[in-house]
Amino acid sequence: MSLAIFRKNTDRHATLSSEADGLVTVSTSQLIRLHHAAQSLPLKVARVRALQTGQYYSPFRGRGMEFDEVRLYQPGDDVRTLDWRVTARTGKAHTKLFREERERAVLVWVDYRSPMFFATRGVFKSVLASQAAALLAWSAHHQRDRIGGLLFSENQHQELRPRGGKSAVLHLLQLLSQMSSLPISPDHSMRDNSDEQQSACYQALMRLRRVAKPGSLIFLISDFRDFDDQAESVLTQISQHNDIMLLFVHDPIEALLPDAGVYRVGNQQQVLAIDTSSDNARQAYATRYAQKTQELKNMCKRHRMGFISLSTQDDLLETLRRELYMTVKAG
Repeated sequence: MSLAIFRKNTDRHATLSSEADGLVTVSTSQLIRLHHAAQSLPLKVARVRALQTGQYYSPFRGRGMEFDEVRLYQPGDDVRTLDWRVTARTGKAHTKLFREERERAVLVWVDYRSPMFFATRGVFKSVLASQAAALLAWSAHHQRDRIGGLLFSENQHQELRPRGGKSAVLHLLQLLSQMSSLPISPDHSMRDNSDEQQSACYQALMRLRRVAKPGSLIFLISDFRDFDDQAESVLTQISQHNDIMLLFVHDPIEALLPDAGVYRVGNQQQVLAIDTSSDNARQAYATRYAQKTQELKNMCKRHRMGFISLSTQDDLLETLRRELYMTVKAG
């Protein structure tokens, strides 16, 4: 049993209303207003505490490193970082220390395929994704990082190379707003487009691999529908030289179907009836979702990538702040 994906009516009145409440689409001005809220997000990559693997203040590995200073060798230091010139001159072993590059490239990879234009509670997944990307972009700006983006749907692709300054953030916010307002083609509204969606995801990851320079911090914001082994292979390659965080966007009904009954869902083209009277079907539905989520978590664990779950009905800022803080603390 599958749940139909639908988008609310997008006539002129509905669009103007949604821009005011930020539920179905989101305007550039609304994303700009997240500027101050983003200051509380802990994205800053701090100096390395020690040279042993995993001993960072930050949760991110920080591939982009630059030389900082030399100090006396201490037990546990990596011998590969010994400064042989200073050691030979002083007669005592010295170790090189490194720090994170001051201006790191932060990339947001945002999914606007048709299943993202959906919600039963809270805001559309596409709106939540746009808001999350905006908060992360503003946070990167506050910390003087360079911000870039890669936004995609089944038939559109927007790419913004990492740049510093407020103008880069504003350009990205404009693109986020435009993509969140994309009209859904009738061909994508109520039928299964797994092959097309799968291809769009894979192609967007291939573009990301080309754009991302070693040492980048990358946030993938999506429901990861049709994310297959081929996509994981590309993402694995990217993760070898970059720090990656998956933001898994979902609506509560995607995890658990409502109580037994017949429910009508639709858009401006079609209306479908969903029968949830079968206990077995509801259980199978919930099991598939749990398995998919666990597979994503396992992939992140295998390749040292972060994972954050974002529900359309949750407080986005609070969830991001809590989850990023916990990741920093764990690091």
